[in-house]
Amino acid sequence: MKVRKELWFGFSLMAAILVAVAVMTPWGNLTNGHLGLLMLALVVVTIMLGFPTAFTLMGMGVFFAWLSYRSVNPDLAVRQVLDLMVQRTYAVMSNDVLIAIPLFVFMGYLVERAALIERLFKSLHLSLARVPGSLAVATIVTCAIFATATGIVGAVVTLMGLLALPAMLRAGYSTQLSAGAITAGGCLGILIPPSVLLIVYGATAGVSVVQLYAGAFFPGIMLAALYVGYVIVVAKLKPAAAPPLPEAESRVPIPERLAPLAERSRNALAGLVAALGGRSFGVPARTVAGQLGVTLVPLVAVAAIVWAAWLGGTRPAEVVDTSGLEAAGFAAEAPAGGLAEPPSADTGLAEPPAEKEEGAAAKPEAGAAEPAQPAAPAAGETRAAEGAAPLERLPTPAWFWIVLGIAAAFVALTYLLWTWQRLEIFKMLLASFFPLAILILAVLGSIVFGLATPTEAAAVGAFGGFLLAAAYRYIGHRRSERSGAVGATARELGGIVKESSFLTAKTSAMVCWLFVGSSIFSAAFALLGGQEIVNAWVLSLDLTPIQFMLLSQFIIFILGWPLEWTEIIVIFMPIFIPLLGHFNIDPLFFGLLVALNLQTAFLSPPVAMAAFYLKGVSPPHVTLNQIFGGMMPFMGIQLVALALLYVFPEIGLWLPQVLYGR
Repeated sequence: MKVRKELWFGFSLMAAILVAVAVMTPWGNLTNGHLGLLMLALVVVTIMLGFPTAFTLMGMGVFFAWLSYRSVNPDLAVRQVLDLMVQRTYAVMSNDVLIAIPLFVFMGYLVERAALIERLFKSLHLSLARVPGSLAVATIVTCAIFATATGIVGAVVTLMGLLALPAMLRAGYSTQLSAGAITAGGCLGILIPPSVLLIVYGATAGVSVVQLYAGAFFPGIMLAALYVGYVIVVAKLKPAAAPPLPEAESRVPIPERLAPLAERSRNALAGLVAALGGRSFGVPARTVAGQLGVTLVPLVAVAAIVWAAWLGGTRPAEVVDTSGLEAAGFAAEAPAGGLAEPPSADTGLAEPPAEKEEGAAAKPEAGAAEPAQPAAPAAGETRAAEGAAPLERLPTPAWFWIVLGIAAAFVALTYLLWTWQRLEIFKMLLASFFPLAILILAVLGSIVFGLATPTEAAAVGAFGGFLLAAAYRYIGHRRSERSGAVGATARELGGIVKESSFLTAKTSAMVCWLFVGSSIFSAAFALLGGQEIVNAWVLSLDLTPIQFMLLSQFIIFILGWPLEWTEIIVIFMPIFIPLLGHFNIDPLFFGLLVALNLQTAFLSPPVAMAAFYLKGVSPPHVTLNQIFGGMMPFMGIQLVALALLYVFPEIGLWLPQVLYGR
């Protein structure tokens, strides 16, 4: 009966679209523009019926493009359509941005199979044990981290459904809250970089993927923080929905080799320092030194961050020596600020135009008269002098002392509360969270700071995912005390790489066919004049930019009910993008709003794919209606996040402005 209700909902929606088309289309006076709108409506209905999106787009595009060409010259219509297919396909396949998609997908599949998510969830759960609703909070944080590394919603929701859902249900958590935390957290991968959605939008809208990644970073963190805040509030107001864990489940056993030290000192740092000083109580010195080294990792990390902040804050201003360029006659092409030395700035700015006007014959005479002539040999002396005496650093800024004070207080509080339990939890985080965090930061940092293109960073990430999978599989074989751990790891890793390669090829082919179908469909839509009709209709409404943004985001929100994000991006973004210039809307900001809005595409029925992923691995007593009910509050949170991003656009635009001067 539940399936019938969902089918009735879908059929009713399709019927509403068809009735609207039948009533509003002027069948007696059809123009090419009306055919374009008819094609758009038929594509939506056909996709809802379950036909493959890419081939539906291509088929509709080819047929309606033939109708458009046939209305002009029937004899050339077939040839023109075939030429259009070849041209659009070649244009899509020559897009360099798309190369990053298979590499990021490959990285995601490798990380997914690195046997890492179970350790990550357990360590985060134990580290957050004192937080209300700790299991749900740990689930959201794990989903956010793992979704960032994989970007594959289905994989994250499925794995967390197998791992976190039974644990939350055993702990007495509400089924709705548990399902909502898993599905909403798993969908963060389509927003938080490296996101395939942002690559697809960037290629469709002609926006820099690097700037999109920088812009989506803080909105993604904001959305995850809102999810966590909601769970904490529910756990406080309704303890029965997220009861606290028993003390026994939140404690970590102390290893036997450290038990003598733990019995004599509650603070792990004090106990290890005392043991290193001679009172080891039978614990080997090598073990004490190793544990003390792990304990000092937070101090070293904080010191490195503070040192990097001091280096950046006191870095001397760069002085560019352009005397050689001035002697060669290139100073006129340089900007007017900071090229010449301050005393001779006026002379340096006035002289180059005279050189250009007098020509080559005047250069020897000018060289004899001007003191700038010996500047070229003096440049070497200047560089030598600079090499001997480096530039002095700037005075330490006031904000650095604030940062230093906060860092010192953090370190002091950390080691004051550094019990043996926390040491064991930190070691678990060190083995699960930090390797994945380093991989994510290396990939995103190299992209955001301009050290590598998205394609190059994706290649590094894929290699890093391979190393993670190899390392954790090898550790697993070593711990199980199996003979031939290296050989077993190599065989298993070969199977992982093979399976990941097949899945990557399948996913990449789907995305590429989607782009080809979308390109052909968009070309046919433009040929029929559908874009002009949409533009004329929107402009005739005389909307303000705010009203246009509300209308467009409302349409995208509604489209997220029957369609997935891929169809919305490749079909409807080419319709909205040309209108942004008229309303003076930044395509980057519009893309961030769309990415945040399209979170609903995975959480809104009837095509809520995250719900079906979770239902496939959940216990039999968990119904689809319960999963849908659990997702609804998180959909409301997404709308709140969308409103916050619109009201405070600096959340998404601040980082691109700082890094790229937008």
